[in-house]
Amino acid sequence: MAQVLYLDCFSGAAGDMLLAALLDAGLPATALEEALGSLGVEHELRVSRVLRAGLSATHFSVVERSSSAQRHHVPSTDPGAAQDHQSTSGAGHRHYHGDDHATLDDIAAAIRRSSLGPAARDRAIALFHRLAEAEAAIHDVPIDRVHLHEVGAVDSIIDIVGAVFAFDWFGIDDVVASPLNVGSGTIRIAHGVFPVPAPATMRLLKDVPIYSSGIEAELVTPTGALLVSGYARAFGAMPSMTPDRIGYGAGTLDLGPSPNVLRVVIGERTARRPETPAASADVIKIECEIDDMSPQLFGPVLDRLLAVGALDAFLAPIQMKKGRPGTLLTVLSPPDRQTALVDVLFRETTTIGVRFTPVTRETLDREWVEVEITGGRVRIKVAGRHGETLNAAPEFDDCLRVAEATGRPLKLVQAEAMRAWAERGATRFR
Repeated sequence: MAQVLYLDCFSGAAGDMLLAALLDAGLPATALEEALGSLGVEHELRVSRVLRAGLSATHFSVVERSSSAQRHHVPSTDPGAAQDHQSTSGAGHRHYHGDDHATLDDIAAAIRRSSLGPAARDRAIALFHRLAEAEAAIHDVPIDRVHLHEVGAVDSIIDIVGAVFAFDWFGIDDVVASPLNVGSGTIRIAHGVFPVPAPATMRLLKDVPIYSSGIEAELVTPTGALLVSGYARAFGAMPSMTPDRIGYGAGTLDLGPSPNVLRVVIGERTARRPETPAASADVIKIECEIDDMSPQLFGPVLDRLLAVGALDAFLAPIQMKKGRPGTLLTVLSPPDRQTALVDVLFRETTTIGVRFTPVTRETLDREWVEVEITGGRVRIKVAGRHGETLNAAPEFDDCLRVAEATGRPLKLVQAEAMRAWAERGATRFR
């Protein structure tokens, strides 16, 4: 059986939480120190045990050696915390300090100097490039003029590069994540006070199922959004698996009765038996027929369902009793999002009842591959099974962005993206 890594983001995700969870699951701190020390970034790592709502978890933080001041990831006090490990890194290279407001080229140069393997270096640089693209789009500036502000600080660079090293160390390509709890309220960033999720976080979570449990805090940071969306091939309920390693990574905030942790579960995938009880189905199909609602409302309803965590939502024309034309609305829901999605249906449509059908499914493994074409970068969604690539398609929004920026026909941009992917010689699915 293949190994799978599940990211349980019931209290959101941040780069330090993810790295702490992977340390808790067995990543050796010494190996992490060695990899990060080769970046030439002045820093000091701190790994400790803390309590979150009575749950023991690993906390990871970064101190800038140059200032001897711990940055915002580290709490001033932490009940139950006991320092386990400290290390100092960054000697022997050109040093970078977090208040330099690093550009993409600055960070890429540091990564290329590091001891990470070639694939890990490429992955880390691609992640930062995606982050810079998000910032460029938000602030309407060219990507080469983007300053990464908070995410260009030393701790964020360490979080992202450290997480890349950690995933590479575990060697697990099959990564699944739950929908992300983003929190609520407002947060102050470099450009002012903004609603949660912050603009960069929101853009990085495009096409990712998110929700808010009502907690007034920033539960998903830009680094967390970048890493989870960059590594997860699928989003939904925990897959059928036999757990082997479990790790808890603590966030800085103590949220009282709600444990502010990110949970990582690593284990072997297990085949689902045909007679599996309906209550543990992979997906819940929710359906209702509607014949008395304005067609203009269906589009916003579908958007809302997807935003709340639906795996898919679609419409089909039907003929109802007495010959009335109607619409069949179908929603595919992870089991843990069923209640929230039903609430959307009752609030946003005219239906007075819905029905449920537990179903199982089989999907191809998926990953994103970025290619460089004339006018920008395009993500290719690649799907495969048992090491064989079976499908590949360029992301439509990426192609549309390049087409609008260059004035070229969209179909030619799509074709060039596929040629660029094919020229990479990617014949096997990782």
